[in-house]
Amino acid sequence: MRGFLVLSLIAAMVPAAARAAPSGPLPLLPMPASVEVGAGRFVVAGAAISVTDDGGKEAGSRLRDLVARSGGPALSFSARGAIRFRRDAGIKGAEAYRLVVTPAGATISAASDAGLYYGAETLWQLIASSPDGRIPAVTIADAPAFGWRGVMLDSARHFQPVSYVEQLIDRMAMAKLNTLHWHLSDDQGWRIEIDRYPRLTGIGGCRQEAGAAGTDPATGKPVRYCGYYTKAEIRAVVAYARAHHVTIVPEIDMPGHATAMVAAYPALASIPNPPKTPSNQWGVLPNLLDPDDATLGFVDNMLDEVMALFPGRYIHIGGDEAVKDQWKANPAIQAQIKRLGLKDENALQGWFMARLGDYLDKHGRRMIGWDEILEGQVPGDATVMSWHGIDGAITAARSGHDAILAPAPIFYLDNRQSDSPGEPPGRGAIIDWQKLYGFDPAPTELTADQRRHLLGLQVNLWTEHVRTTDYADRMIWPRAAILAELAWRNPAKDWPDFSARLVAAMTRWQHMGLRYDKAPLDVEARFSGSDDALTVALRQPAAIGTFRYTTDGSAPSPRSPAYQQPLSLSPGTPLMAQAFAGDVALGEPQRWLAAPELLRTRSASEMELCSDAIPLRLEDDGPTDGVRKIHWADIMHPCWIWRAAPLDGVTRLTATVGRQPFNFAIGDDIKKVVFEQPTTPAGELKVRRDGCDGTVIATVPLAAATDTSGDATVSGVIPPQHGAHDLCMTFAQTGPDPFWVLDRLTLGR
Repeated sequence: MRGFLVLSLIAAMVPAAARAAPSGPLPLLPMPASVEVGAGRFVVAGAAISVTDDGGKEAGSRLRDLVARSGGPALSFSARGAIRFRRDAGIKGAEAYRLVVTPAGATISAASDAGLYYGAETLWQLIASSPDGRIPAVTIADAPAFGWRGVMLDSARHFQPVSYVEQLIDRMAMAKLNTLHWHLSDDQGWRIEIDRYPRLTGIGGCRQEAGAAGTDPATGKPVRYCGYYTKAEIRAVVAYARAHHVTIVPEIDMPGHATAMVAAYPALASIPNPPKTPSNQWGVLPNLLDPDDATLGFVDNMLDEVMALFPGRYIHIGGDEAVKDQWKANPAIQAQIKRLGLKDENALQGWFMARLGDYLDKHGRRMIGWDEILEGQVPGDATVMSWHGIDGAITAARSGHDAILAPAPIFYLDNRQSDSPGEPPGRGAIIDWQKLYGFDPAPTELTADQRRHLLGLQVNLWTEHVRTTDYADRMIWPRAAILAELAWRNPAKDWPDFSARLVAAMTRWQHMGLRYDKAPLDVEARFSGSDDALTVALRQPAAIGTFRYTTDGSAPSPRSPAYQQPLSLSPGTPLMAQAFAGDVALGEPQRWLAAPELLRTRSASEMELCSDAIPLRLEDDGPTDGVRKIHWADIMHPCWIWRAAPLDGVTRLTATVGRQPFNFAIGDDIKKVVFEQPTTPAGELKVRRDGCDGTVIATVPLAAATDTSGDATVSGVIPPQHGAHDLCMTFAQTGPDPFWVLDRLTLGR
């Protein structure tokens, strides 16, 4: 009975629209291609699993494992079990299956092991969302719209342990995602063991972190950030992925993003004195491989070992963001361009990539690269991964190349999911769930024949700002599940239907202890009014569910009052709010104590940035294992605007400020980062009224904050002001490294 009790609790959390009922959508994600709901229900408790071969046993074991992990009844194997896995050669498609549930049992049929496995995933979702251990009679005929349904994990910028990579693969399989693109080399690190070239990991696998995190405060010695995967670990991960019907596509990025390579083996470099260690800067660095015969021989040998580890068809060799300054300045490389009869450096990169593509082809593999490979002549069977919007995929498909849609910014998971101050660090663009769901993976610019070259879709997690696996999970999920819906079903857009099924999926994850980003589900409050009568407006970035609130200090419940319009509160009133979808609590309960001080305090996350050149949510550079604050700033112009700040009676201010290392490779654009000259050695915070060219009403010295690790508080006076005015906050300092950031500003009387 324990399983039924847990399942009942799960179902109580799933909104009515997400439950498996004949009149509503099934709680499935991705939604199958064809669903017909029948009469009656099948009781899962006491049922056994019947299989006919190893593929069925694999799928049955997956079903048994997932049901147990989600609190369901124990399932055993029996030749006469009511849950049957059967081969059916008539079901066409490498990943297709049929699931038929009747009151007497459930039968999953497929021609392939993958089809049986995905049928098990679908049956598990029905069981896990059942209110009473019974699932509806249903007939599902299912197959994916796209064969490539991918997630890219960048392990070069920040390293994840094997256990995390396997956990990601497990979750991908739950969503019927089948390709893990594993980014294993870059300017900041080399993460794959190569026997013939041990310095790749010995030198290329470690860097010194930027800022305070890069120095041990006790000893003053450098702190090294290291990590790589041994061959044994990679073989284990590949085997784990194979068992979950996930193919791993390794990426070795060339000829750019090569700082770790040339640091390990300087003879590969295009300059005489390359860096001696991987970089701790984020951005596009100029270090390129020298495309000569010696480098090609090195790369061939390295690729031999990569191919021996990864048996999949594709090897990704990058090709993106190769700044050609070093090639232009190298006489030997210029001579090579002339000797080969090439037009320029872009053509030389095309020649280099084509040479690697030919080598892979001779070994039965296919080259895949970012869309810059289209700038040169590449093998006809090369596959293009389009990240410059969808244009690369369109160009590739029109020219006969297969392509994968991985467009920035919409499929780039290092972008924010909402404007919530609770979001993890990342880029400033907001790619919310509805926007991602609204993406059309069938460009109208292509003919039907050209669309056949679109192999599928992929979301990418770049990890410059994703230091921890907790952050990684929150950046990937639930957006990878949204991609799974697009890539499996390519659906007509119906956000209310999908959001109900997304809530059901998140409920399953939460019960299994799997992390995802809850910040967009949290209710936010904006206070206005006067000291004697405050008005609060509530909102939620995800726009899912109903806001429930209390004003007596109790926690909100599904039966608390529903928010319909701004609330008027007296000072001292405790306000709590949370969103609910039916009986499901979304996000975390939020609490505020109505007080006049709320009117005169703003966090930087609630302010506007003065520009949006490179807006980022950045962690401070405190100890690696410490708690780090997250700051909101445009690194090209650290400047914040508080609109209509209430200045009546204000005579002082208190600011929380922090410092960030300027570890950004932005080339000549560094000259555009300018500051006012300070009048004190440590610099000052400047506050202007009525615009960033307005009157300075406060200048606060920063000396008191310079000896503090992490954030610090500084304060100053303001001449008496009246009315509501825009305030503009900037810093005066001698240079950008480190640069000051504003965390919070409070106006006092």
